[in-house]
Amino acid sequence: MATWDDVRRLALALPETNESPSYGSASWRVRDKGFVWERPLRKTDLAAFAARGEKAPDGPVLGVRVADEGVKNALIADSPAVFFTVPHFDGYPAVLVRLDRISVEELDELVVEAWLLRAPKRAARAYLDAR
Repeated sequence: MATWDDVRRLALALPETNESPSYGSASWRVRDKGFVWERPLRKTDLAAFAARGEKAPDGPVLGVRVADEGVKNALIADSPAVFFTVPHFDGYPAVLVRLDRISVEELDELVVEAWLLRAPKRAARAYLDAR
């Protein structure tokens, strides 16, 4: 299972990436565009789970930028024990990840895909060409 150290290592291994706090939590950015971030659940998130009669995740939560809502919905449908969303992200291309339930290999794929979505085209092209 993945940890914050894995997120940090994977994100910072990507070109032009830095770590900076956002709303008091860790965030990883490429040229000031966030692509993955720590996303603790807030009171409104917990209330939304309670209103649906569901138990809210209690472990570490990672926010990940995705291409669109179709990708987000597919991830959630394929692995609801790992991926989820909250009303705050309705209409926004991001999915929440239960960090303690995802493999490091799958996390690596998510982080790279999120970075590719936000990285400058030249940097993304160079990265892909080097792989």
